[in-house]
Parts: sequence; structure tokens; C-alpha cells
Amino acid sequence: MKSSYVDVLNIRRMAFAAIARMAYEDDDLHNIGHEIYEALPGEVASYRENIFRERAVYGERLRMALGLDARTAADTNDITDGLEEVDVAKRVYQPPLVSVIKIACEACPTHHITVTDNCRKCLAHPCMNVCPKNTISTGKDKMDLNQDKCIKCKKCIKECPYDAIVETGRPCEDACGVQAIESDYLNRATINPDKCVSCGQCITACPFGAIADKSQIYQVIKNMKEGHEHYAIIAPSFTGQFGALTKPSQVKAAIKELGFKDVVEVGLGADLTTMNEAEEFIETVPKERAYMGTSCCYSWKLMVEQNFPTENDLISDSSTPMIYTAMQIKKDHPEAKVVFIGPCISKKLEALQENVKHYVDFVITYEELLGMFVARDIEPSAIETDEVWEDASQTGRAYGVAGGVAQAVVDRIHELEPDRKIFIDNAEGLHECVKLMRLAKAGIKKGHLLEGMACERGCIGGPGIVVPRHKARKANTEFSKASPFKSPADNTNIPEEDKPVYKPATSK
Repeated sequence: MKSSYVDVLNIRRMAFAAIARMAYEDDDLHNIGHEIYEALPGEVASYRENIFRERAVYGERLRMALGLDARTAADTNDITDGLEEVDVAKRVYQPPLVSVIKIACEACPTHHITVTDNCRKCLAHPCMNVCPKNTISTGKDKMDLNQDKCIKCKKCIKECPYDAIVETGRPCEDACGVQAIESDYLNRATINPDKCVSCGQCITACPFGAIADKSQIYQVIKNMKEGHEHYAIIAPSFTGQFGALTKPSQVKAAIKELGFKDVVEVGLGADLTTMNEAEEFIETVPKERAYMGTSCCYSWKLMVEQNFPTENDLISDSSTPMIYTAMQIKKDHPEAKVVFIGPCISKKLEALQENVKHYVDFVITYEELLGMFVARDIEPSAIETDEVWEDASQTGRAYGVAGGVAQAVVDRIHELEPDRKIFIDNAEGLHECVKLMRLAKAGIKKGHLLEGMACERGCIGGPGIVVPRHKARKANTEFSKASPFKSPADNTNIPEEDKPVYKPATSK
């Protein structure tokens, strides 16, 4: 979520904290209506045009935080409808993961051309002269534009010497790189589930907070209260998320105060991904593959699968860092529950896959973790700890920043084959990822290692982050440099039998 969307962020995090608190205190979910009035008391609205709509929207946000669908104004059922389905101590999922809270959507116009007050109604009126449909005419104070006749050719925008004509669109639609945002019968945004890859960029873009994903925070807490042994695995992008003065070891201690047995860096799994992808590239490019795409971003993988099916086999077969990390824990603690914590919401879908669901039991975001901290009155920066956290290598920790994955793989390839020349190309944001794959499909990226990240700046720009990307990048760089392991091959936390064995081509 954009850091400047302060009010939207406050509402989101208030909802997560409220649901976490209800779970911790064993509050009857049928009291969810009380939470709405507790959060939004009185008669004066703070965020919307009236208190009634404000409460209605917040109620649907609470439902989504429980894992339920958001309803429309046409639904007349009580807000508690369906609570029995999610009041459980196990993972629940009712598709879709991401949806529009219809009563919060402002039905923003799409591709709207507007003449602003900067118009000088100049004598030359070039905008009128270049318009192919006679859409523009002279008004009283500025030029008028007939929206019914406008074909959005944008010629008037290019010709105006005062930059007085602008095009505006839906922030959510503009942010979507796979054209999944459409319109319903009231011109409200709707998400086409056949196109959506759950990157969550529409969530971060909407300034009305009208799009959200379903949470597992309630079920995680309920499961923990049943006495199971839980391990948290946290993505490399976590550094800096919980305060500039908060050390990584303090975040680990804070998570353990929530009741987790231990916390493991997903950077450990990233080291395994690096080693496996490096050997996979050496063995298959260009003999079997024209190029190879990285595997760690699930939304990137879904985008390729849905939009470029002929290229799908060219994406790495290696497991993602989340999966490798969970597998390491389950190997030693098969009955334990593993909870992935990260900035990404598509991981909630990845964890449901048949080959993954036995390793990863729950997925929550940094925002949802923050809600748990608030509910338990835990302040990570106030925790005293001398623990040194050394689960991952420098390159494994760098996975959280765009370019870090490909660079880690290339560095490992050069360790194995120093003279090998590798071409890298990476894309941030699905718009750029689609462009990159079009070039790859056209045969322009032969011999390349392609890194695709659905979020700008990589995982530090994910929809579940807490702090701005530039702050997270700095913290990630510092944490990466602090690792005693320069190479993933040096990581003593990974058993030797789990590390891939390099076989030079001459020995095959």
C-alpha cells in the first residue's frame, strides 16, 4: 500500500488488529458488529461522506479479514452470515482471493479526457483543429469537450501548449498488468478471476481502499491456541518493516512472543533456490531451453502460465524459497505448523497447491503480523535481545529486492563455471513482465536468465508491506551484508545432503 494513503492504511490495519484481538480473546464472532461501532463511534464520518457508509465498508473489510466474501448493497443478510464457515482453527479459502468491496468503490471513470482550468482558450485552439470527431468546442471560460463523442485518441493532449488537457483513468486498472480490472453494470470496478494473478497491485493503487484480499489471521491464531507447535518463516524483505530502529533479531523475538516455537529466514530457502536454479540453468540453457525464467515470484509464474502458455516450460522447475524453507522445517518437525510471513498475497494461493499445501499451513502478510502485534500489545523495538540471526547467505537475503534473485543465480553460476557468460534481464511490475515475455517469446532473449517480479522494486514493493520501498531497500542491504555467508554454498544451516551436487559437463 502506498505510504501516502495514510487513512486507508489506518483502516486496513485497524481491521487486522480487531480480528486478531477477537481471536486471542475468544470473543464470539457474532459480536463483530460491536467492533464496527468501537472503531467508528459517533455520528460524524471521518473518512467517507456519512457514518453509515463508513461503517458498512468497514464491516465488509472485517468479513474479508476473516476469510469471507465482501457483500454488495443488494445483500440483505446479517453481517454475521457465514461466520461458522471461518470460525475454525485451520486454513480456509473461498475464491477469489482478491475482490472489490463494491460499496466502497467510487466507479471511477476509465480513460477520461478532461480540459482543466489551465486552459487559456487560446486563439490558435490546436486541440480543436486536430480533433478528428469535432469533440472540442469553445466554451465560456475554456474549451469544452463532449465526452459522448470523444474517441480517446489523445491528439488534443499532445497538441495543447499549456498541458491543459489530461487523461485520467482508474488507479486500479492502470496498476493491473494483466488487464484483469473490468466494470460491472454500475461502472464499478470488478476483477476478472480468469485474468487475475493476485499480485495485489490494484489493492495498493486504490485510494478509496475499495479492494482487499482475504486473510488467514484469525485461523492462524485459533490454530496456535490449540497447542500445536508453530514455526514462522519470514521473507527476506521483512527488514525495516517494523520500525527503522528495530533490529531483525528483535522482530524474531517479537514473533516468538506471539507463541511461535522459532522463526526461520526464508533466505535459507532462497539459498537452496539459488543453487538449484544455477545448476538448472547450466544444464538446460541453451541445450534444452532457449532461456530460463526465475521461479520465486508466484504472480509472475501465473502470468506466464496464463498469458504465455507456450513459454511456461521455460520457467525454472526449482521450488520457491518459501517451499524450500518449509520443507527444511517439516523434515525435522513433521507435525509442526509452518506459517509464511511476507509482503506477498499470491503466496496464499501458492500455498494451496497440491505439492505445497503439506509444507506451508498458513500465509500472512507483514500488515497482518502487525495486527497481531497490536492485538497483543507487543512492540518489537522495545524487546531486549542479544541473539545473532544467521540463517541465510548475503545473496539469499538480497532476494527481497528486484534484481537480487537473478544476481544470486549468476553469482553461483560463476562459482561453478567462472568463464560462463550470462545475460540477465529483469522486469519489475506486471506491465514490464508482460513486455519482457513478449520479447522472450519472439526469440530475442535467447541464452538469457530472466527475472520477473510482479511488484515494483521487487518484494519490498509488495501489497502487504508496512513501510515505503526506499526504506525497506536500505534495511535489506544492511542485513544482507551482515551475513557471514557470502555464497549459498557456504551456508552451514543447510545440511550437505540437501545441497545439489554440481556435475560438470565433462563428467556427464
